[in-house]
Amino acid sequence: MRAPQSSSDPSELLERAVIEDPHPFFARLRDEHPLSRVGETGVHLVANWHGILEVLDREDDFSANLTGVLIRDENGRPTTFDLPPTEGTQVIATADEPHHAIHRRLIRPRVIAGRIARLEETIRKWSKEALQSWLADGGGDFAPISEIVPARAIGHLLGLPDGDAARHRTWAMLGGEMLAGDVDLTRIGQLAAETAPMGSYIAHHLKEAGSKNETGDEASLLDLLAAGIRSGEISSSEAIGIAIVMFGAGGESTSSLIGSAVRLLAKDPALAESLRRNPDLIPRFVEEAVRLEPPFKFHYRAVRRECELGGYRLERGDRLMLLWAAANRDPTVFDAPDELRLDRKHPKHHISFGRGAHFCVGTHLARLEARIVIEDVLMGAQHLALDPHSPPVHVRSIFIRRLEQLPLVIANGSS
Repeated sequence: MRAPQSSSDPSELLERAVIEDPHPFFARLRDEHPLSRVGETGVHLVANWHGILEVLDREDDFSANLTGVLIRDENGRPTTFDLPPTEGTQVIATADEPHHAIHRRLIRPRVIAGRIARLEETIRKWSKEALQSWLADGGGDFAPISEIVPARAIGHLLGLPDGDAARHRTWAMLGGEMLAGDVDLTRIGQLAAETAPMGSYIAHHLKEAGSKNETGDEASLLDLLAAGIRSGEISSSEAIGIAIVMFGAGGESTSSLIGSAVRLLAKDPALAESLRRNPDLIPRFVEEAVRLEPPFKFHYRAVRRECELGGYRLERGDRLMLLWAAANRDPTVFDAPDELRLDRKHPKHHISFGRGAHFCVGTHLARLEARIVIEDVLMGAQHLALDPHSPPVHVRSIFIRRLEQLPLVIANGSS
């Protein structure tokens, strides 16, 4: 067996040009080096569909635990920062069995399709409130709108006060920075300090949920987690960790999806007009948007033991980055993979929400929020375009595909 080769200068992964448009880089990896290492970091990029699915099927070899992250060293080169194993960080997406199954089972009653569908009227209200002044002003930066609606939704789901929505928005956008890659040890320390108030806040509301002992149909996620603590299925630190993960997974990822989708519409007036005339196609558009621009470009897996993948040797302790964004454009799986097409036979055939045991528990909520906001934008703005004087800007992150600035110009029906 051979060791994976480095595809190119490993620092390329962290370059601003690749962060703004990663797809040419991902295509080159997929075509030339579907498994490649990032310098001497012990991190390997898995860039094709079949390789990623193989990793997901081999849980005995590859752990979902987040054991470390790629960061910059003092010279700006890629290195890794090892994370200590704690109960609070190995939860939901980063937990292995049997803990992963326990976590999912505890929160599942609150995120099943039927329960989420009942939120449509509430989310529509939040969407219209967020869009009101933006539409009246003829547009502007759309990023705050794409952030506040998911923040309110995840706060509501957790059972937190809606009056704290601005706080929730800040915390929801904070989660992905630890995995951004474009950080150093100083910033890692700052992020840990900034996360501490969120943990204390959640612990306070979790304790309140425990005192209520609510387990009925209206139970919040914190109520369900408190019940899990009482039953001995999870610890308090696990419950807090799950809630923190839900902020990022339910807040930042959906913000990313909404922003990317609206940007695609602003770039293609004909597509926007087609969806205005045929709103039943919006769910298909959401699937294409999330396929083309996955909110999370990758997730990590840790190599449990010496093994091989695709004919290459991996060592125990190595880490894999499963590049969802590369696999979703794999030409061996998708016809015209770089094109947005609303007539795909299987529109949900992508891995932006994961696959198998780790399929995203918040999928129903993300799809509902995206559909509602897109409907309201299209109905409220008869013309939608990128601001020619102020281009969109993505968060400087190898992990999250989120627009921190999305300046748009619009015209409404009365203009």
